[in-house]
Amino acid sequence: MKSSAKVDAKSIQSKSSRRQFLGGAAAGTAAAVGMGFPSIVSAQAPTNLRFQSTWPTVDIFHEYALDFAQKVNDMTGGELKIEVLPAGAVVPAFALLDAVSKGTLDGGHGVLGYNYGKQNALALYSSGPAYGMDANMVLAWHKYGGGKELLDELYAEIGGNVVTFLSGPMPTQAFGWFKNPITKTEDLKGLKFRTNGLAIDLFTAMGAAVNALPGGEIVPALDRGLLDGAEFNNASSDRLLGFPDVSKVCMLQSFHQSSETFEITFNKDKYNALPDKMKAIIANAVEAASADMSWKAVDRYSQDYIKLQEDGVKFYKTPDAILQEQLVVWDKIIDEKAKTNAMFKKIEESQRAFAKRAVAWDMDTNNNRRMAYNHYRKAAQNKG
Repeated sequence: MKSSAKVDAKSIQSKSSRRQFLGGAAAGTAAAVGMGFPSIVSAQAPTNLRFQSTWPTVDIFHEYALDFAQKVNDMTGGELKIEVLPAGAVVPAFALLDAVSKGTLDGGHGVLGYNYGKQNALALYSSGPAYGMDANMVLAWHKYGGGKELLDELYAEIGGNVVTFLSGPMPTQAFGWFKNPITKTEDLKGLKFRTNGLAIDLFTAMGAAVNALPGGEIVPALDRGLLDGAEFNNASSDRLLGFPDVSKVCMLQSFHQSSETFEITFNKDKYNALPDKMKAIIANAVEAASADMSWKAVDRYSQDYIKLQEDGVKFYKTPDAILQEQLVVWDKIIDEKAKTNAMFKKIEESQRAFAKRAVAWDMDTNNNRRMAYNHYRKAAQNKG
């Protein structure tokens, strides 16, 4: 009996202590909430950022912008939400940099060539032959070869209140869409042509009358006869924007934009106010979106390349003589710009040095894909 009484007393004391502990914990939680301390029961409101792309809603480029935003939104678990509007929703496409820098928009998705008028050295990241590098190599130079630091320096020089990321390696862009095939350089003389970035200088020097227009305005200008020819980017974008409705001739391969990438821009004040965790997520989302975009491009562009041919479009390879002339003219443009623009010269020299080793390694290392492709195409034909 004595032993049982002792056990009951201990049990009562244990329950009493537990009630006191739980009561104290509840009171502590209530006090913390009352004092304004964070609590697991009160969710923090998400940070919302409003972006705009430089692309029409129909363009696959706007889809890439949405893909990036979705990755950020998913990776932050909704703590950071990026909304992406199409070109013109807030400002015209070519005014995106100013809008983001001023804080009218929190960020944007575009290309550096659209900011060529601010500082022509910006276009070195998107225009020209890039000394033989493809776009993925340009991204390698940007991240590991000093390109990012130079771009930050350039934006600081022109007062750009932005933090930017390069993303999405683009394949070589077509020479353009025309009424008739371009067979020699002389065919460009006086031709009203659309392009952007340093390609403006290139085609002007080759005799064309160049007009820079954003993507959504090109096809209407071709349709009204304001342009005789134009380039934009790829099989999917060109098809969705309506190029085959106004032209049935597309010239493939060109050095005017053989290594372009996208630029994702944040207002610097808005970006710096984000927690370090969010900044890390954004940086990784940029790279995830970059890889995903390159894979999606292979899938979609190859499908639309077939659809364009089914729509009656004739594709022609740009003659080597024209491609060689592009390189010669480009060298002259680069030399002249570097004489009067110290930042241009600095970026150009850095890019050239990286390309010297990267392109040599690439050409010596990788197989001739056309050889393999022709082998298996011939094998398939023989089986048929």
